[in-house]
Amino acid sequence: MPARWSSDRPMSRQEFEALFPDDAACAEYLINKRWPEGFSCPACGGQKAWALDRERPTWECAGCRRQTSVTAGTIMHRSHLPLKTWFLAAHIVATHSNGISALQLQGQLGIGSYKTAWLLLQKLRRAMVDPGRSPLQTLVEIDETEMPFRSKQDPVGKKKGGRSPVGKIFIVGAVELSEDGQPRRIRLAQIPDGSSKTLHGFIGNVVTAGARVITDGWLGYENPPANPHEVRVVEGHKAHELLKWIHRVFSNLKRWAKGVYHGLRKAHAQRYLDEFVFRWNRRRHTRVAFDRLLGLGMGLKPATYRDFVDQRA
Repeated sequence: MPARWSSDRPMSRQEFEALFPDDAACAEYLINKRWPEGFSCPACGGQKAWALDRERPTWECAGCRRQTSVTAGTIMHRSHLPLKTWFLAAHIVATHSNGISALQLQGQLGIGSYKTAWLLLQKLRRAMVDPGRSPLQTLVEIDETEMPFRSKQDPVGKKKGGRSPVGKIFIVGAVELSEDGQPRRIRLAQIPDGSSKTLHGFIGNVVTAGARVITDGWLGYENPPANPHEVRVVEGHKAHELLKWIHRVFSNLKRWAKGVYHGLRKAHAQRYLDEFVFRWNRRRHTRVAFDRLLGLGMGLKPATYRDFVDQRA
């Protein structure tokens, strides 16, 4: 297995090339990542197998005779891209401070098809969400915001103010605070409205039961089922003054979305939000983000281009 690296600073391109000079080094890394205790058949759990002569490391189970490559059943399943291309894409996506568009990734990797680069990026974004991640704890600021957007499916007519959905996407966010009031982890979600059902559902999904939530005076937050609730409404103060950190997150999100992607695409807005959360939560640990991204990808079931287009993955 390639040598591990320390986590005190981002991994440079030169260090990446030294660790992963070719497909063989990438395959060795994946083998150790996927089967740290030795090969285990995904069909029957058998551990006795023999290696086959294939382009990518492949084993045939002695018990059920199933053949399994190192990338089978992962985000790299049936991909024709070289492993080195996958690893370089993961390195760029995980360590680039502001993220990268599919068009930029296509150019940096020398991929001939924009569709291939887009699918590669979507698969990596999907791996940015850990299914087993722990909910936010202790003290959590929560608020909603909106981002302008209009698609062919949006209603036609006069744009309304307030919480009207015309021409906008709604986003709810949460920031976990330390005991001294400093931001730690965040969560973001695209929501259809600001109703109590929607907001209580978000709180239940991302906040530990018993953790104290702090919101503004919007009625949709009242009486969350499992959390003590503090309302901050002070006449003469704006929301960003009372809920400083969640509004700092929203401000950074909007600048990022406009600067990198020239605005979020409505159909895939949650993917972009997941990417922003991944980057924020690892802003001080960018060196291990690459390892984490590949590790999560090894545990995801395969998804096709059509799965992403039709919102099934």
